[in-house]
Amino acid sequence: MKSVAFHNLGCKVNGYEMDYMLQALQEKGYTIVPFDGRADIYIINTCTVTNIADRKSRQMLHRAKRLNPESVVVAVGCYVQAGGEEALKDMSIDLAIGNNKKKDLIPILEEFLTNRENRKDKTLKGRTMTDIGKTDEYEAMELQRTAEHTRAFIKIQDGCNQFCSYCIIPYVRGRIRSRGQEEILHEVRRLSANGYREVVLTGIHLSSYGITGGNDFSTSKLSGLVLRLQQEEGIERIRLGSLEPRIITEEFVRTLSECGKLCPHFHLSLQSGCDRVLERMNRKYSTKEYYEKVCFLRKYFDDPAITTDVIVGFPGETMEDFEETKGFLEKVGFYEMHIFKYSKRQGTPAAIMDGQIKEADKALRSNELLGLEKELSARYRQAHLHKQTEILFEEEKKINGRIYQVGHTKEYIRAAYETQENLSGQIVKGVLTKMLMSDILLFQPQIH
Repeated sequence: MKSVAFHNLGCKVNGYEMDYMLQALQEKGYTIVPFDGRADIYIINTCTVTNIADRKSRQMLHRAKRLNPESVVVAVGCYVQAGGEEALKDMSIDLAIGNNKKKDLIPILEEFLTNRENRKDKTLKGRTMTDIGKTDEYEAMELQRTAEHTRAFIKIQDGCNQFCSYCIIPYVRGRIRSRGQEEILHEVRRLSANGYREVVLTGIHLSSYGITGGNDFSTSKLSGLVLRLQQEEGIERIRLGSLEPRIITEEFVRTLSECGKLCPHFHLSLQSGCDRVLERMNRKYSTKEYYEKVCFLRKYFDDPAITTDVIVGFPGETMEDFEETKGFLEKVGFYEMHIFKYSKRQGTPAAIMDGQIKEADKALRSNELLGLEKELSARYRQAHLHKQTEILFEEEKKINGRIYQVGHTKEYIRAAYETQENLSGQIVKGVLTKMLMSDILLFQPQIH
């Protein structure tokens, strides 16, 4: 059987889909080999969220073809979906598979290989692309195992209706569509039976789960799904992926607070702390509304971890706008912030906006917020010292020459316990005693 190497780029949804494709290849009998070596087939699950992501996708495709010029290089996903015919001019790409066709990787690949062999034509090209903007079909996939050993990411939703002015994703992922609840429960039970203790619900726009159209988040079925997962005996933790701030109402948060398995860790994408910039981004909420959502979470959960994304240097962002954003981030007091320099993405409204910011200015603003992020993150971790908590252990790690078992609290604080006993997959109660490293706290198990 032919050998296959794979490489994944991009988001957690891409990661889930890559795990599914890998699982399908293994079940079919293909030999999986490391990407850096020689393979018969290379599969690159591409990303196109920024121009930088496009460049990384191209680099990996070219690298694969250099590793074995006689190989079949398969470009899957967002980069080829966005690039269309232009992307397919790349001579490194032999076969392109668009979004919503990843589940059909095996039959598409094998038909291509058969045609190529029959024609004895090594330059044969293939592509299976759909008009993603017109599909309302949810691409059915189900995993038995994932790349992680104790935590499983589960894709429950695809597509986005938001059309933020900087984002290409609605054009390459299509409109919102959701997975059936019974299918999700079936996958959760299989993963639980295989030893997974925590599930992370993820999607392109997770808050749109169960919505049939539009942006009325009061019709989302996400909280109902969490309530149903709460009843599953084998799963100990439920974690949510990135949330749309507008889904956070007092009723929504009150419902979630009744689920003891839900991790008090909420990623609310912000992007800017300045109302003028938010409007240009087409984000559809104000900083006042966003802060109200944060207050709801802190009302019903004890010191929850609140994390976010921030874009600096968006077109038209003045220094006054930037300072306003910085002040708002300090006011909220996030646990972690992912700071991104605005990257122009062709095909989006923001790419042709006036007031494009120089790269040097973006870098200065980014560095300033990265410094703030470290400060706020350290403050949150220190506030959890000497508190009772529990760790889901995930891996063994050597720190300063000593062996530790490392895992995360429900708030996603990373912690370590010095022992050579394999605790992977176990949930242990105890106390965080001190800072071991800048991003790892020392854990002491509770003695009965």
